[in-house]
Amino acid sequence: MTALPTDLLDIIVCPACHAQLALDVEKEELVCTDGKCGLAYPIKDGIPVLIVDQAHQT
Repeated sequence: MTALPTDLLDIIVCPACHAQLALDVEKEELVCTDGKCGLAYPIKDGIPVLIVDQAHQT
């Protein structure tokens, strides 16, 4: 997996609830840090797919 730039992780947020996202390197996804939301967004070819319909619950 291609690493995401740290400055990108500082500014992108969950499209559903606007909480910060955390990188899960093993699963290659960005996980919402809000416990009530808990959506995980896939990273495909090094690009985060921040579409709620393509996210899944953690």
